[in-house]
Amino acid sequence: MLGEAALLHLFALLSQAIGSITLHRMTTNADGDNRAFRDALGCFATGVTIVTCLDENGAATGATASSFNSVSLDPPLILFSLGHHMRTLRAYEASAAFAVNVLHMDQKEISTQFASQSVADKWAGVAHTISDHGCPLIDGALAIFECESWEKHRGGDHIIFVGRVVRATANVTHHPLVFYRGKYHSLGGAG
Repeated sequence: MLGEAALLHLFALLSQAIGSITLHRMTTNADGDNRAFRDALGCFATGVTIVTCLDENGAATGATASSFNSVSLDPPLILFSLGHHMRTLRAYEASAAFAVNVLHMDQKEISTQFASQSVADKWAGVAHTISDHGCPLIDGALAIFECESWEKHRGGDHIIFVGRVVRATANVTHHPLVFYRGKYHSLGGAG
């Protein structure tokens, strides 16, 4: 896990490479509200993914995540993070494999279903298969990264999962589902 000093050093190096970066220590109000931070993060458009694994009973588990990123080409590594509050967190922590299913613009309902706390069966009506690596794969996803669990790191109120990609597939016939400023979008505008 990177400490504050290491992150400040990294930002200093990035600042030299790409120009000025101003760092401000975030504070919250008395109620613990960090709205300004959340609003600023919302200005970064992200793709939408469903991260999946099998739990200790072999049942498919999934969660909507926009915190997905590539880490390394050699070896091929990716990461995502999940909040400590998530009911399915233990399944991901214990799993030896997981998949990141990148959604396309026609799969907004799947994202909403997996993000909802009130939906008991996240997989209801969602066509999927279980891969040879033991990962639930959503049929028709824009891209799928099947991974072996590589490392886990604490990151504030989240756990950061790093996976070594053992198989990657892409379906380039669709446009990606994008999340920006609290709403779904496609590359052509609001979705």
